[in-house]
Order: sequence, then C-alpha cells, then structure tokens
Amino acid sequence: MASVPAVLRSEWTKIRTVSSTTWTLISALVVTVALGAALSALLNSTFDDLERAQQATFDPTFTSFSGMVLGQLAMVVFGVLVVGSEYSSGMIRTSLAAVPQRATFLFSKILVAGVLALVVGMVTGFLAFFLGQALLGDHGTTIGEPNVLRAVIGSGLYMTLIALFSMGVTAMLRSSMLSLGILMPFFFLVSQILAAVPVAKDVARYFPDQAGSKILQVVPNAMDSGEAPYGPWGGLGILVLWVVAALAGGYVVLKKRDA
Repeated sequence: MASVPAVLRSEWTKIRTVSSTTWTLISALVVTVALGAALSALLNSTFDDLERAQQATFDPTFTSFSGMVLGQLAMVVFGVLVVGSEYSSGMIRTSLAAVPQRATFLFSKILVAGVLALVVGMVTGFLAFFLGQALLGDHGTTIGEPNVLRAVIGSGLYMTLIALFSMGVTAMLRSSMLSLGILMPFFFLVSQILAAVPVAKDVARYFPDQAGSKILQVVPNAMDSGEAPYGPWGGLGILVLWVVAALAGGYVVLKKRDA
C-alpha cells in the first residue's frame, strides 16, 4: 500500500518534469497580466469615449483582470495535461499498479496540481491588479478600497477552480484530446456567445466560468454587464459545485473502469 506522502512526491515529480505543464502555467500568468495591462492602458486613454452607463459602472479592478478570458484557457490546458497525459502515454497502467488505491492516486494528483495552480493564480492576480491600476492612472483604484482585496484573492481562487474542474472532466473522459475538444470551445465560444444572447443568458450565467468570474467584480453590473441573481461569493459557490461534480464524476469513472 503506497503511503500518501510518497504518492504526493510522485505526483509533484510528474508535474515538474513535464515541460508542457510548466509552460501552460507560465502562459496563464503572462497572458492574463499582459492582456489585462493592455486593456487597462486602452481604457485609460479612451475612457471619455465610453457610454455614460459604462462610465457609471466602470470597475477598475475587473478591468485589470480582462486577460482572464484567455488566461483561464491556459489553466484549462494545465488541468487537462496533468490528468490526460498519463492516459495518452499509457503511464496510467504503471501509476495504478504502483498506487492501487484509486482515491489516493486521484486526489493526491488533484492536491498537488491544485496547490501549484493556486500559487500561480494568486501571483497572477496580484500582478495583474497592480500593473493594471498603474496603467489606469486616475481611473484606477487601490488594494485598500472595499471589496478590492476580495476580488484580487478571488481571481487566484477562480483560476485554481477552473484548473480543478478541467482535471475532473479529463478524469471522466480519459483523453486529453477529447477533453480539450470540449472544454476549449465551451469556455472560449459557447459560454461567451450564449451569455450575450438574451434568450440563453439566464441559463449561461450558471455556467462555471460565468458564475465564478463574478468574484472578480467590485462594482455591481460592471461595465453595464447586467444584473445576476447571485453575488460574488454566490457565483464562486456555483463554480465550486461544478468542480465538486466534475471531480466526483472523475473518481467514479476511475474507480469503475480499468486503466
């Protein structure tokens, strides 16, 4: 029977020795910070051209996290690779032979990858915020303003939960290509499009990314985005429920099916 500390060390070794997982985390940080900085600078120079409704609901904190739309996709890739690479390479057979306790195997992987995603997510959130506010100039805010720190910390939690959700989905599908083929279009296209369609908007706001991203907002209805039937923590709670369901599904599939 493999001990938990040994399994944790094994999972850490797997993640840090695979260059693709390292680069996806770096990409998540760079893309989120860079795009957020670019849009912050753009809005600072074009603020007077915004409609009055957008000026009235302008959220400088949320603006600095504009890059999260693409940064979260890198977190999706990270979550998929952490789980799916063992299936694509066939190493899953060796891993389960070494750690036959499947709950220990899966949740040790989730713990190690989750902590790593949390560290990167928090660093990304703080960097994106401070750089974005510097570029927003007089339209910016400070970390000490009400609810700003909550949003910055929430950005790190959001990125972590997106990675964990992707891990759960991949554990259910047992394929990196299939998981990416579903998750990438869902987050980048389907969710964004449906959220902009009046008829589908009421459903789309309960999608994991749409609900979870509310934690990034300080100003309600930021940039005239419309009301939601839940607050920032309620939205994050909905994302947590998605994550729990995905991970539970992944565990059930891993337990019942052969490698």
